[in-house]
Amino acid sequence: MKAIYDLPAPAKLNLFLHIAGRRDDGYHLLQSVFMLIDWCDTLHVELRRDGQLSREDLTTELPADDLILRAARALQAHAGSGQGAHIGVAKHVPAQAGMGGGSSDAATCLLALNRLWNLNLPLFRLAQIGLKLGADVPFFLGGRNAWVEGIGEEIRPVTLPSARFAVVKPPEGLDTRLIFSATDLERSTPVAIISSFAADSERHEAPNLGNKVFDFSHNDLQPVAQRLCPAVTDAIEWLGAQGLKARMTGSGSSVFARMEQTLHEAELAEAPKGWQVRQCSNLAVHPLVGWAA
Repeated sequence: MKAIYDLPAPAKLNLFLHIAGRRDDGYHLLQSVFMLIDWCDTLHVELRRDGQLSREDLTTELPADDLILRAARALQAHAGSGQGAHIGVAKHVPAQAGMGGGSSDAATCLLALNRLWNLNLPLFRLAQIGLKLGADVPFFLGGRNAWVEGIGEEIRPVTLPSARFAVVKPPEGLDTRLIFSATDLERSTPVAIISSFAADSERHEAPNLGNKVFDFSHNDLQPVAQRLCPAVTDAIEWLGAQGLKARMTGSGSSVFARMEQTLHEAELAEAPKGWQVRQCSNLAVHPLVGWAA
């Protein structure tokens, strides 16, 4: 049986996140830099010649109809393909964490099935399909760290220096809809200019480059998130006790901080029970970059 195994779906961190306004249709206008990290889910896809789509949860149980199956159906419908697939999912990136796990899974699924079914759709076509599934999907399909604007569809690659990060996910998650519907959410942050970020990120010889790039600005969602989920504050303060300056990523409950050196196992063990704590490296590119022309 034709199959492709061990397909990575990496998570991302938002180095900052601004809300610059809101469109008439209710969607928020964002600015952010999305950075890929090596905390990954893994997908396995096998060809089904009966045209059916099925999913097998190899670790964490997922919702019956998640973004992976929705992505597979959307691609199947777009291409008019009579082929099907069985998709195995080893889920490791936590849900409601602000790390884009579901969107990354959907992007990897689209790239994998485009190849498995020999569709040969170009990347821009897959991105059009992906944007209907979620605003972050086109970023993961593009496969490069990026300055992101609009509702997530305006993507400009940026070069980032290599760095290590401590990432903490408390047991509690956050519902994106609750944050974006909050009346006290800041929605008018002045528009940032990419040159103020990218100029530093492209000068690799600059001293203390990491501090300049990774400490850029803030996350507008963080005050609301901390009110809705006190564990976000707890995680920020716990990393602060380790000497690290932390902030929230995305619209979930995970927080992160750049590390100058590796945390000791004893320090990690002191994290509250139920917290997921990982030391991650950023990725220069997505492992599947180039899978679609």
